[in-house]
Amino acid sequence: MSITSVTSTTHTATPSTTASSATSASNQTLNETDFLQLLTAQLRNQDPLNPSDASDFAAQLAQFASVEQLTNINSELTSMAMSQTSLQNTMASDLIGKTVTMSGNEATLNGQATMSYTLPGNAAHVTLAVYDSTGTLVKTATLGPEEAGNNSYTWDGTDNNGNTLAAGQYTFAVNAVDSSGNAITVTPLTSGTVTGVSFNNNVTYLTIDDNSQVQLGDITAISGGN
Repeated sequence: MSITSVTSTTHTATPSTTASSATSASNQTLNETDFLQLLTAQLRNQDPLNPSDASDFAAQLAQFASVEQLTNINSELTSMAMSQTSLQNTMASDLIGKTVTMSGNEATLNGQATMSYTLPGNAAHVTLAVYDSTGTLVKTATLGPEEAGNNSYTWDGTDNNGNTLAAGQYTFAVNAVDSSGNAITVTPLTSGTVTGVSFNNNVTYLTIDDNSQVQLGDITAISGGN
């Protein structure tokens, strides 16, 4: 039996060639079908006089089974995520017409406006300031002591001089101190009626009063409605 020698030629790869090869390799990912084809090719081309070790073959089969199971699990998780998103979207549409509350310092004046906020502890003194769309202070209210939890102030729409202001969007800020004079962190809340629902990149958004959008996860309370 003659043996034909094979001479290999070695050459230096250029930087561009190396980069291209690295990029090509990084883009190659073996999937379930590729793994099975490689295993089959290995069995078909093994040396009959020196076959692969049975234990190695069993280990490769176990690896293949593990890959297949992981693929099936990933498919199931993807399906579950899609079902959950679909269910969430369906439930979100039921919020249309309901009043929702979320973090925010905006208030809509239409004759009067209710401004809500949360105190983490009892406050000895609370003041509330209202600003118009230009950021100008238009109203200051001294509210006195208040207990921890959700609180609110109903603004009659007049400024500090008693003038009735135009309907529209306003913002407010709440300052509070405890009995020792230490500042208390206040969380302002805003509320409105859900007038629409939209979906973008698997995120559900609620349209509030036809002029703003918030994520469904930002809603802290739901009330009223149909």
